[in-house]
Amino acid sequence: MSDESPVSCSKCAAVWQKCGTTNCWSGDPDTAPPKPGNCPSVNYGDVVTNSFEEYRGDSEDARIAFVAARVEGLCYQPVPGSDAVNARWTRVEDTIAFAKLMGYTKIGMATCIGLLDEAERLAAILRAQGFDPQSVCCKAGSIDKLELGLSEADKVRPGTFEPACNPIAQAEICNRLGTDMNIIVGLCVGHDMLFNKHSQAPVTTLIVKDRVTGHNPVAVLYGQNFYYKRLQKQPVLPSE
Repeated sequence: MSDESPVSCSKCAAVWQKCGTTNCWSGDPDTAPPKPGNCPSVNYGDVVTNSFEEYRGDSEDARIAFVAARVEGLCYQPVPGSDAVNARWTRVEDTIAFAKLMGYTKIGMATCIGLLDEAERLAAILRAQGFDPQSVCCKAGSIDKLELGLSEADKVRPGTFEPACNPIAQAEICNRLGTDMNIIVGLCVGHDMLFNKHSQAPVTTLIVKDRVTGHNPVAVLYGQNFYYKRLQKQPVLPSE
């Protein structure tokens, strides 16, 4: 077990709701809310300072940080006569702008077989924007799940052929294609981890797999006081 100090920035949600800002967002230390006891700015100040040095210079990390911050500014527009701002870009537009500003051209798409239609819609948009999209399905190769060591009972439909997802292959194919950037389109939990781990190009996620909410997992967080209250009362998997 780690001896490092725990952090829970999520608890500053109450500070934000009360003050309209947090210590890390305020530019005026005299009026800023106090830092909580488990603030990473205090307990991990060295990490914050040292990591920021990675954004200076001409490295790929520095370029990604610069362009990401620039896109963040571009995706809002000011409201005349007010200090308010309006969001104007969707995640798809954010992704296109980021890729353009990075100078990327060949875009890999690691897609779930259940989202082939969405993947092709995305590919059409990317082609229209001047990119070269390359899509690779999770079931490419069509190898039965039994080859992973699973039993028939572990399948969605026992007794039938079910191909296993192969995210490492998806990543390696993108590597061979020399993609500049890869987009995850609905890969399962765990499969997305393996794709990220083995991809040589930077990876962003456009669609997160959620079979119940129409790939909108944040719906569970908004509905946990009623529809998903079970998540605070009972384990998802019983103890074995």
